[in-house]
Amino acid sequence: MQILGGAGAASRSNKSSGRGAAQKPLPPGSRPCAPAPRPPAACSSSPRAPAGSKKTGNMSEFWLISAPGDKENLQALERMNTVTSKSNLSYNTKFTIPDFKVGTLDSLVGLSDELAKLDIFAESLIRRMAQSVVEVMEDAKGKVQENLLANGVDLTSFVTHFEWDMAKYPAKQPLVSVVDTLAKQLAQIETDLKSRTAAYNTLKTNLENLEKKSMGNLFTRTLSDIVSKEDFVLDSEYLITLLVIVPKPSYVQWQKTYESLSDMVVPRSTKLIAEDKEGGLFTVTLFRKVIDDFKTKAKENKFMVREFYYDEKEIKREREEMTRLLSDKKQQYQTSCVALKKGSSTLPDHKVKVTPLGNPDRPAAGQSDRERESEGEGEGPLLRWLKVNFSEAFIAWIHIKALRVFVESVLRYGLPVNFQAVLLRPHKKSCTKRLREVLNSVFRHLDEVAAASILDASVEIPGLQLSNQDYFPYVYFHIDLSLLD
Repeated sequence: MQILGGAGAASRSNKSSGRGAAQKPLPPGSRPCAPAPRPPAACSSSPRAPAGSKKTGNMSEFWLISAPGDKENLQALERMNTVTSKSNLSYNTKFTIPDFKVGTLDSLVGLSDELAKLDIFAESLIRRMAQSVVEVMEDAKGKVQENLLANGVDLTSFVTHFEWDMAKYPAKQPLVSVVDTLAKQLAQIETDLKSRTAAYNTLKTNLENLEKKSMGNLFTRTLSDIVSKEDFVLDSEYLITLLVIVPKPSYVQWQKTYESLSDMVVPRSTKLIAEDKEGGLFTVTLFRKVIDDFKTKAKENKFMVREFYYDEKEIKREREEMTRLLSDKKQQYQTSCVALKKGSSTLPDHKVKVTPLGNPDRPAAGQSDRERESEGEGEGPLLRWLKVNFSEAFIAWIHIKALRVFVESVLRYGLPVNFQAVLLRPHKKSCTKRLREVLNSVFRHLDEVAAASILDASVEIPGLQLSNQDYFPYVYFHIDLSLLD
């Protein structure tokens, strides 16, 4: 069955556990969900915000819903908006979805499953990328959130003012092609993320291994950063300088006895060059042929000879390796951290006015990722890549959400395509239960069986594989922006 049509600001038709009858087109001059005045909050006992302050809620989650676009359901949306506004339950905005080439119902069913998997994959990817930003910015973790932007604006503003990107994902293409473009884009980002983070983690591991060598006591730690060329007799055919670890209580005993521990020990050749809380590292020079005898006698007196032979080239190589690894790791985020420590963010502030439901005005588009990338030339390469591609992945994720609303609305409400999508932002966690009750009450008529099952878990919805708690009379998808939790 070939379907023609799309979904502008409106959606599809009615379904009660199946394909429903087609809804009537939106009457001319109708204004869905006009904004209602906001009286004092009613969902909690928290104090009222000062006059003139923004009341956009402090939740980082959104509910993306849709209802049929006929007159009856547009009135239902207006009732929902009025109730949620008066009770201060949520902040609501229209969520515009363009017209798409629908294709066949069979293809939509397949796309529904594919989009569900792609949704999970995209969210997982952006969470991993956000965590990678945390790891790279380990010296400035308090500034991580302001580096997680989408198209140059904060994530909440981007979602609230979402506009379909026609250049990247042309709506005139078949839906299958649009979904394929999104899937390939996210797969490529994940491939690049894996290779870049693997290289960074290898760098961190190598550096940590070297740093471990500089930790610990004198028995185990590297000595390359302690000793110097002047501490040793070098290039001698007969003499050699050993390093001996002496317990602190035995310093006096060492000074009195080291010359007599073996024959052929050079008098007054000992020198303390380093110490920790347990003991000190002393040098002693003797003839090569008595090394074994000296080691045996030293051990009997609880003096431990540390196996170390001064190799200037090896010590230089180890020091240079440590310096290089430190430099390489720091360069991944150095410039950003320096700027942040000076108090000037590398990212400009973006203040986007929130648009109430029913107001079509939208803010000007933010900077493009490529513009932001050129502006951030001083940032470390990994951090810069993460910021740019996090934005790309996040934008793709919200487009996937929009596609899911479109596909599920067509399958749920039928033809012709006519539905209204709305984005709700609950004001507080304590409001979500009441908000759900309002939605279920307002849209109960869309699916009486589903509405009843929400109240009575024992009621089963024929043919529905999802658990009842995931199914509502209206199309519903959840967007959680708490990516660092």
